Amino acid sequence: MKTITWKIHLKSNPNEVFDLLVTSEGRSKFWSEKATEEDDIIHFLFPNGQTYDGRILKNVHNKEFHLDYFDSVVKFQLEQAENDGTDLTLINENVTESDFLEVQVGWISVLMNLKAVADFQCDLRNRHSKRTWDQGYVDN
Repeated sequence: MKTITWKIHLKSNPNEVFDLLVTSEGRSKFWSEKATEEDDIIHFLFPNGQTYDGRILKNVHNKEFHLDYFDSVVKFQLEQAENDGTDLTLINENVTESDFLEVQVGWISVLMNLKAVADFQCDLRNRHSKRTWDQGYVDN
């Protein structure tokens, strides 16, 4: 099993970034088509029709958000940065060797869209069910 770690700087403050991570509305703006939550389970629906139910493992307001995600553990850690911005670290633990490269680049897509939404209120995804990651589109 392998671990992926990415960092990104956002102009938005930790409260705004945290809200995008922990709310159904926020997650659907940058991550998946739908990401509703019930009883600490997030019901993800992706553009290609794939679904996943991920359990929230830790939620520390404006600091940390951890969840089970495709049988791995994803941790978002937020730190206050200069000028009221946020330094976000994503750590994805227990990624299988066979999935590592796809998951590693997939997080770049998710994080860059998070930055676009948080800092510029712009969704970079094409939001088209026939133009998904499975068909080679990075902007799904």
